[in-house]
Amino acid sequence: MKLAILSRAPRSYSTQRLRTAALDRGHDVKVLNTLRFGIDLTGDEPDLLFRGKQLSTYDACLPRIGNSITYFGTAVVRQFEQMDVYTPNTSYGIANSRDKLRATQILSRHKIPMPATTFVQDRADVIPAIERVGGAPVVIKLLEGTQGIGVILAPTLKVAEAIIETLQSTRQNVLIQRFVKESKGRDIRALVVGDRVVAAMRRVAQGDEFRSNVHRGGSVEPVELDEEFERVAVRSAQIMGLRVAGVDMLEGRNGPQVMEVNSSPGLEGIEAATKLDVAGAIIDYIDNQVAFPDIDVRQRLTVSTGYGVAEIVVHAGSDMVGKKLGDSGLDDRDITVLTLHRGPHVIPNPRNKTVLEGEDRLLCFGKLEEMRSMIPDRKQRRVKRLMKKHLPPTT
Repeated sequence: MKLAILSRAPRSYSTQRLRTAALDRGHDVKVLNTLRFGIDLTGDEPDLLFRGKQLSTYDACLPRIGNSITYFGTAVVRQFEQMDVYTPNTSYGIANSRDKLRATQILSRHKIPMPATTFVQDRADVIPAIERVGGAPVVIKLLEGTQGIGVILAPTLKVAEAIIETLQSTRQNVLIQRFVKESKGRDIRALVVGDRVVAAMRRVAQGDEFRSNVHRGGSVEPVELDEEFERVAVRSAQIMGLRVAGVDMLEGRNGPQVMEVNSSPGLEGIEAATKLDVAGAIIDYIDNQVAFPDIDVRQRLTVSTGYGVAEIVVHAGSDMVGKKLGDSGLDDRDITVLTLHRGPHVIPNPRNKTVLEGEDRLLCFGKLEEMRSMIPDRKQRRVKRLMKKHLPPTT
């Protein structure tokens, strides 16, 4: 295949390893500076310029988009997608992962275990927000920090309030997150490629530092993940739209707690710790998937008037419960089931003999009017009753 690696750091360890792994496998590979692209929208078909000249044909591109150029970098990746060039990390996946709040919202929607997190703007909401995540000590995160920068551990309520107020006064947006005490100073980095974890390491902070990032002096050691950690890591990457990702997890009392999903994970630390050819695994995966460029399924399926995509929930009292999918009447109503979600499991292209259960969620394509009649009224949200902690008297 002909592969483009999008990188502004051609001499970095990760870029060099990926390039070498591709060359060793007989592929034609070029490292292209992301900022030297031009997006050409003047012709009949989407096109890209590089250094002012029309880009030659590529089979795949591997984005290594730096945090500082996320907007332009994802626009370039999006143009590759419009040109039907395969990329393991989608433009929306990269953009989602770069925004810590957006990433947390998406993962939370899919019930990925994470430390309790909240986001507020008004000063009057800060203390209630800290109480909601369990009180001090609390972790405060800048939305756009990387490599541990902008992550602060506030030991007391007053210190947390002062830090948040100071950051907000400089127009910084911050997340407030529960401090997972049992995992202080260490975390797990799982390198996900496709639908499996190809390598994993434990990062351990030095001294009293609670951030375990290698860039902050943390040490690394290989680790064998149990099934739950692997499942959560792979599912997190897939939900974000990433097929190559570093998933950072804390070791909580009740299992993994996802902190972050990184769309451009560094390879030096994890290859040194595990002695595994992670770069080779990435190149092999791209080679196997190059025939399947990313497609905006909703966009493609909704171009026909009157047809669209919707999710139908099989509620416990529905007459579809206990019936085989083929006997549910959906086919007669011109509705096709694309996937069936049952708890944490996904059944792609379910067979007609699949027996439906209560609370199954069916991702369907079909006539909008028919599907609209099957969607019940929205439930009223249950109001949470918060248990207020008694704060110590102020002095």
